[in-house]
Parts: sequence; C-alpha cells; structure tokens
Amino acid sequence: MTRLTATRLVSVAAAAGIALAAASGTAGAAQDGPDTASGTPTCGTSDLRISFAERLGGGMNHAGGTLELKNTTQRTCALRGYPGLGLADSQRKALPSHTVWGSTWYADDPGNKLIYLKPGEAAQANVAWTHSGTAARKGTYLLVTPPAARTHQAVPLDDLVDNGELHVTAVAHKVPVRG
Repeated sequence: MTRLTATRLVSVAAAAGIALAAASGTAGAAQDGPDTASGTPTCGTSDLRISFAERLGGGMNHAGGTLELKNTTQRTCALRGYPGLGLADSQRKALPSHTVWGSTWYADDPGNKLIYLKPGEAAQANVAWTHSGTAARKGTYLLVTPPAARTHQAVPLDDLVDNGELHVTAVAHKVPVRG
C-alpha cells in the first residue's frame, strides 16, 4: 500500500466516522425531547417521584405492579415511550436483567404516545415478571429510568425475578389493569 492510498483510506474513514457521529447525535437529540416544538420540556428523573401505586399478584407465579411517575415540579413536562428497568441487590448494585416492551400479563400496552404531566399529575406504566425460581435474581430494588432520561430512581421491590426478565408497558395517564 502506498502512502497516498493509506492517506485516502484514513480520510474516507474519518469522513465516515464524522457522518456517523453526526447522525448519532441527531438521533439522540430527538429522543431527549419528546415535544421540543411546543417548548414543553421532557420530564427528567429529578422531576418525578417514582413508586408503585399498587402491587399485583396472580396465578402461575406472575407478579407485577403499576408504576406511578408523578411530576413534582411547578411546571408541565412531557413523557413519551417506555421506562427503562433494571434490578439491583440490597447494596444497590445492578443485577443482570433485560426488559421487554409491550403488553404485560396484567395490562395492554397503551402505545408510544406523548403525554403531558401538569404539576402534581402522574403517569403510569405496568410492569410484570414471573417468580417461580427459574434462574431467579433477588431484586431488592427496581431501577426505573423515565423515558428519554439517563438516570434512574431505585424503587423498593424485594422479589425474585426469573431470568431477570421484566415486561413493561409504555407510559400513559392511566394503564388499566385487566380483570
């Protein structure tokens, strides 16, 4: 390979890297603000109080609950999409887990829609898992990351989660539980 060929290859690779970085930056920015056109800010993790509004049991080793994400600020903020979920032990150390988006054992998925939370209003998401003991992880805490956020809150869980698998619906003003 000649010096000229090597220089051209480096230039092409650099241009491709810059184009990829620019495209990634644009995609990330679009996810960060669900409604930048109207100027309504995204609800950040520190803007919300996240807790279980109710815990759910059921047959066939199913467990779950309705998460509540309450706007604690004095301004309206917006959410769209699915919360990120994880598990942590009693020392708040992350455990292996993965999340499945969509309908759960308890609730139909309301779909990925933009919602606005006025001060004091709450959004919901339904989360479910099984706890039969199959490769179960003892989750002392459920780590909840609001849609488009990069940080989480630890919500007390204290349950076994088979294979670390968590199912969650999108956020909505109300996610009705079946039955």
